[in-house]
Amino acid sequence: MALRKIRVQGEEILGKRAKEIPAITQRIRDLAADMIETMYDAEGVGLAGPQVGILKRIVVIDVSPEQDSPMVMINPVITASEGSQTGWEGCLSVPGKSGQVTRPQKVTAEFTDLEGNLVTLEAEDFLARAVCHELDHLDGHLYVEKVEGRLYDNEELEKAAEAAAEA
Repeated sequence: MALRKIRVQGEEILGKRAKEIPAITQRIRDLAADMIETMYDAEGVGLAGPQVGILKRIVVIDVSPEQDSPMVMINPVITASEGSQTGWEGCLSVPGKSGQVTRPQKVTAEFTDLEGNLVTLEAEDFLARAVCHELDHLDGHLYVEKVEGRLYDNEELEKAAEAAAEA
């Protein structure tokens, strides 16, 4: 396993649509392992192929404690969604920033796992948000395109939270 370089906003690859993965090879398994290691090292909850410079339709997600282990989604597709939730999002490709984004409250997604099994996932709340966020990356979109209001510096939000706690 190896840490991969996380691409940041402004890099061309983040605006491109990722390609389907035709077969699960050892190279794909190694990529998944590297992505998981990179995600944990960067203290993220999700990472998509384009974020590590690979235009493949693969994402890894771990929103612990909701999950027991990291999930690897190959060629994921959202097949249904319902409701809505608005909340803060950040992104490893947009470091130091956060914004309010509205996403579905629940989503159903289908994907292939590393063993080649077709999996149907029903996700809600934060996991649904993470799935939507990561799948946007596969189509060349960053969450900043959906931010309602302005994008905030995380330091600014932390200071505001501290001030509110002291009041």
